[in-house]
Amino acid sequence: MSSNAASVAVNGGATGFAGHPKGLYALFATEMWERFSFYSMLALFTLYLRDPVQGFGWTAADATGLYANYLMFVYASPLIGGLIADKVTGYRKAVMIGGFFFMAGHGLLSIPALWAVYLALTCLVIGNGFFKPNVSTMVGNLYPEGSHLKDRAYNIFYMGINVGAWSAPIVMEIVKAYFGFHAAFAVAAFGMIISVAILWYFRSLVEGADRKALVIGDHVIEDVSSKAMADSDQMADTAATAVDAPPHGISDQDNHVGKNLIDSVPDWKRISSLVVIFAIVVVFWMVFHQNGSTLTYWADDNTAWNVTGTISNSINPFWIIVLTFPLVWFWGFLDRRGKEPSTPTKMAFGMTLTALSFFVLYFGAIQGEKIAPSTADLASGSFRINDRVVSKLTAQGVSADVMKKVMDAKDKDGKNLVNDVKFSESKDDATGVTKSGADRLIAAIDEAAPGEGTKNRDKILATSFLFRVSPFWLILAYAIISLGELMLSPMGLSLVSKVAPIRMRGLMMGGWFVATAIGNKLTMIGIYWSIWNQSSFFLVLGMAALVMAVVLFILLRPLKKAMPGV
Repeated sequence: MSSNAASVAVNGGATGFAGHPKGLYALFATEMWERFSFYSMLALFTLYLRDPVQGFGWTAADATGLYANYLMFVYASPLIGGLIADKVTGYRKAVMIGGFFFMAGHGLLSIPALWAVYLALTCLVIGNGFFKPNVSTMVGNLYPEGSHLKDRAYNIFYMGINVGAWSAPIVMEIVKAYFGFHAAFAVAAFGMIISVAILWYFRSLVEGADRKALVIGDHVIEDVSSKAMADSDQMADTAATAVDAPPHGISDQDNHVGKNLIDSVPDWKRISSLVVIFAIVVVFWMVFHQNGSTLTYWADDNTAWNVTGTISNSINPFWIIVLTFPLVWFWGFLDRRGKEPSTPTKMAFGMTLTALSFFVLYFGAIQGEKIAPSTADLASGSFRINDRVVSKLTAQGVSADVMKKVMDAKDKDGKNLVNDVKFSESKDDATGVTKSGADRLIAAIDEAAPGEGTKNRDKILATSFLFRVSPFWLILAYAIISLGELMLSPMGLSLVSKVAPIRMRGLMMGGWFVATAIGNKLTMIGIYWSIWNQSSFFLVLGMAALVMAVVLFILLRPLKKAMPGV
């Protein structure tokens, strides 16, 4: 047995397929089922909060606000969970603790009560902090330093993330359709049970990755903290997969970094260049993570297919799986000809593609907004009264006092009677009579303000009608932004690990997580979804991404000087 193979076996058990330790595949399955669980919840969450029957009848703004706060804490939690594992629990035990918190969180969401939602989110944030950074660390710890298999291992692991993320919304769409939201959340909890069971059953394959063994030749010299031993690439890959970003191996550029060149650059220039990258990351995640809120609303309300918005959450991981390896080949092809772009250039193109994806959605929204609904559309369509609709109706002469009554009206459970409720064709369980969305909306308005719905029927229906456009717009937009993600996200953390001064590397890694958390908090811009036209909303986000792309292109020359060789 070669010394490299022997050292792999020490940390990760016997070698398996393609020379990788069997422990990698145990961690792959553990992570795949955990991500299935995590993305099941995320695909359902905002639609659940808004659902007036099984959920809580929240407005889009309220649901988006809670979603943004949840994502902020989720993406910041690996900072604390990784530190606790390093200093106290060790990595495998931390992952198991995180798994039990995840189980509790998803299980609590199956309880139809608001207190259960907040307690569930707390458990999920804690679970993510313990689970995500430490299962990613264990992947790297399966391999000796300098192993040529490590980059490939993180790419395999990243595919596990995306297989789980892709399959979750599809399963949730089916379960929710037949059994409802709460049963779907219970399935997410069951996915987490499988994840933890896999890690426990195959624990012998990953125990060596808990505290990394220093191996020279065929001899184990001593046990040390894996964080202390980690090279910059492993630090980057661990941090990247901890927030579901692609590992650095997606980019061929990282194999040719001039480490000596970067040492000649003053610290202040290196830090300043990373601050620019952090600013880009903030805007990217603000735009990209609209997928769980406003893009889900768009898919649910305005996309012409026979499924709900839940299913749209599968599109991004599908494109990641499809595009990753062709992009790796393309970078290698350019590299062999000496034409591969620098990392900052790739990131600028990635941000440009992010902007382009929202311009695609802008044009799709324009197509829907400019077409007046026909009589047949109004008879068979869906409707929603929100702040944007109220503004238009009052401009058309409908009394502001009447609209206030309509927006303030609550049912006996305290849920909105009309405000931001989706009215589609539905069968009344009590009478067995099927009513159109139009009739249901007018009846609800008449209940809130007697006679007003009937009196203003034509205006209300035409203004609150939810236009529907081809799914092509959404699928194309996701293809473009997924390609942008692969051009921007995998390089970011690797850049931090290579450009940051050694004495500040941990701090700058933390800065990346903070920037990511801030970007996710700023997804709260989605509160304007019910105030602005959809086309205006997409245009604002597209312009925000484009501005950052232009700034990055302008700064390419000084950035290249501040980070030579990357």
